[in-house]
Amino acid sequence: MLLRVRAAVAQLAAGLGAGAGAQPPAEPRGGGAGAGAGRGSPPPAAFCRPAFLQLTPEELRRADDHTGRAVQSPRDGRRRLPWSTGYAEVINAGKSQHNEDQACCEVVFVEQRPSPRGWLSSREGSGELDGGRKGFYFHYWALFDGHAGSGAAVMASERLHLHICEQLRDLVEILQDPSPPPICLPHNTKTDSADPNHMSYAEDHAEVLNDAVPQIHLEKAVSHESLVIGAIENAFKHMALLRPELLGKEFTHLEFPRRIQPKELGKKMLYRDQNMNGWAYKKIEEDDLKFPLIFGEGKKARMMATIGVTRGLGDHDLKVFSSNIHIKPFLSCFPEVRVYDLTQYEHCPDDVLVLGTDGLWDVTNDKEVAGVVMEVLTSYEPNDPCRYTMVAQELVVRSRGVLKERGWRLANDKLGSGDDISVFVIPLGGPGNYT
Repeated sequence: MLLRVRAAVAQLAAGLGAGAGAQPPAEPRGGGAGAGAGRGSPPPAAFCRPAFLQLTPEELRRADDHTGRAVQSPRDGRRRLPWSTGYAEVINAGKSQHNEDQACCEVVFVEQRPSPRGWLSSREGSGELDGGRKGFYFHYWALFDGHAGSGAAVMASERLHLHICEQLRDLVEILQDPSPPPICLPHNTKTDSADPNHMSYAEDHAEVLNDAVPQIHLEKAVSHESLVIGAIENAFKHMALLRPELLGKEFTHLEFPRRIQPKELGKKMLYRDQNMNGWAYKKIEEDDLKFPLIFGEGKKARMMATIGVTRGLGDHDLKVFSSNIHIKPFLSCFPEVRVYDLTQYEHCPDDVLVLGTDGLWDVTNDKEVAGVVMEVLTSYEPNDPCRYTMVAQELVVRSRGVLKERGWRLANDKLGSGDDISVFVIPLGGPGNYT
């Protein structure tokens, strides 16, 4: 369902340092005590398009037209996305009834969970915002590529950021404290205390040093960044419920360079298993004639001859064709998280992050995307907030192509993308000065 997570909450580090005078972004999503993330099972999500598009019923019908495949973007005069982010999408060429991509763009407030044991409660600059609430804001962009229906993608777009927020609530004080995170939290961190004169965290955990006894520290260094990564991973885990099943008698977990023929029994052939990076030789046995768990290469690779991704949410009822073998146990709900620290570099208005579903990347490579970005951005003034939307639209149009007698074709007459295409263009320089 999800392609590899290409970027991880890049602005979060900048938001952690919000002081007492920090101005909250416009229309943030709540993450306080009233947030319902993780509480009960919500009803199945109905089909919809991203709320920030604010499509009218007529526009929604046009967006669902497989023949015209009109590009959809937030309209001028409606609520602008944070940082003047650009967004565009288009429906597939008919492979599914609706657009199965989903997008989410939010400003989320992470409110500190009530805790009388906090060691920053009496310090200045502890992140207390207007109204006495303690916490920080983070910006959130996400694309979810659904398959065989949009239910899981819609659910993730509506709830994943709330799960991330819930995971971060216990870390508000820790992330805002410049000192290294504690390896072990107090036993009663989340419990109420009737004693108003309780000791601070540092006082309660002060050690009496003895020069006669050598102090040996074998603790691993844990960064604030790694706590954020762990919160994101836990949020994905809470969105997915695994149901273990057996592999069955149809597949082999070993990988071979090609399908084995019955006449090759007894011969030695190159193989590797899931724990090997290299290849080795083994004698071919009868069990090796089973269909490989992963077959094919590159974009044509399929697991259990059924699905082209191995990391995602949902697919609880997906089975191998003509069998009772569930695929869910072989899918991972844990994302690959990569961090790009915005504070380490200076960014100009032309520095952007392009976030797209496979409808974009299947037909357009990185170099071509970079060329489109530079071509479009140079046509607009640096302070024009619409320039990023125009980049997103151009990327979608060029990847979709033009409808001809032989289907949707690119400028080079190669087959265009018949998949749903969704693109965010996020300026790395932040909100900028759009006046």
